[in-house]
Amino acid sequence: MSRLLFSFMGGHGHFAPLVPIARAAQSAGHTVAFACGPALVGAVEAAGFSAYPLGAATGGAPERSPLRQLDPAREDDEFRERFAGAAPRHKVPLLIAFCAEWRPDVILCDEADFGSLLAAERLALPRVTVNVMAAGSFVRADLLSDTLNAVRVALGLEPDPTLAMLQRDLVLSPFPPAFRDPRYPLPPTAFSYNPQASARATAPPVWAGMRPKAPLVYFSLGTVFNLESGDLFNRALAGLQALPMNLIVTVGHEIDPLEFGPQPEHVRIERYVPQNDLLPHCSLIVTHGGSGSVAGALVHGVPLLILPMGADQPHNAWRCETLGLGRWLDPVAATPADVLATATSLITDPAYRAALERIRLDFVALPGPDAALERVEALLR
Repeated sequence: MSRLLFSFMGGHGHFAPLVPIARAAQSAGHTVAFACGPALVGAVEAAGFSAYPLGAATGGAPERSPLRQLDPAREDDEFRERFAGAAPRHKVPLLIAFCAEWRPDVILCDEADFGSLLAAERLALPRVTVNVMAAGSFVRADLLSDTLNAVRVALGLEPDPTLAMLQRDLVLSPFPPAFRDPRYPLPPTAFSYNPQASARATAPPVWAGMRPKAPLVYFSLGTVFNLESGDLFNRALAGLQALPMNLIVTVGHEIDPLEFGPQPEHVRIERYVPQNDLLPHCSLIVTHGGSGSVAGALVHGVPLLILPMGADQPHNAWRCETLGLGRWLDPVAATPADVLATATSLITDPAYRAALERIRLDFVALPGPDAALERVEALLR
């Protein structure tokens, strides 16, 4: 048996894609641990894994902020400066020191965790990248190579102008290949799999007073962007309430559902509900377009109304609309009437379900996490 060290850079959306592989590894008898930022140690431990903090906790409690106008160029700049510049400079020495103590046989990390990739290269360890960006057009050489190469040189590594480091030694992709932007194809080292292949079906959610047997709509902005959503929850909620359906809204752990006031009986506002408990029973998901939400919708064939706020969300929204899987609205300009009209169209037009069914069948036909683990194990033989 081997020692598998998992690591990620970012929030829950960068941790969650690693979980199916880590659980498969645990079940196979491997020793598994996570090295991550101090703020995520609790979430990792709650998921059943050993977690080790890298560095000291920084910053105070998160604060609410106004909704910003969508600006993909700004998101590119922020991603490059944080994830390709500051983060790996900070993380590499910490992870190298931790590896000297924990002695992993392989490092597995999310695709934006460049510090883990560089640390593995310095230590001559096999490295496995797990994709966390569904459209595949956010992590790209033309955006990141100059910044990452400056970090490489500072670490005593040779320049890598084509960012071949992102394709070694194995890339695991938990998304349907047809969803990926064709301008940025998967590398030859990639293996696509269905992370929910072994997931058990859930019973329909039941809340007292909700409309019996009515279709379900799910509205969520994920786990990171809730506090910077401004009045988006209120505007979207005002439109979605008019649908003749049950509506479940999740607003994140930092926001009190009571601040939205009394709701009709067919509406429930919660801090958090696991999306896999809801999506099998949904007629529509209204989402910020994070890759985890998109992947969940695709595996269950649920139309998407996307309100992209940042990161890779505009890329996912563009792919959904291009493939006929959903539509997107400007989160700043969208009115309740816009949300209602778009939601109604997505629910009633059978073309969306037909397009989703095609990609869903391809997705569920992929092998599961155990097959992905076999690829990891092959690196260690």
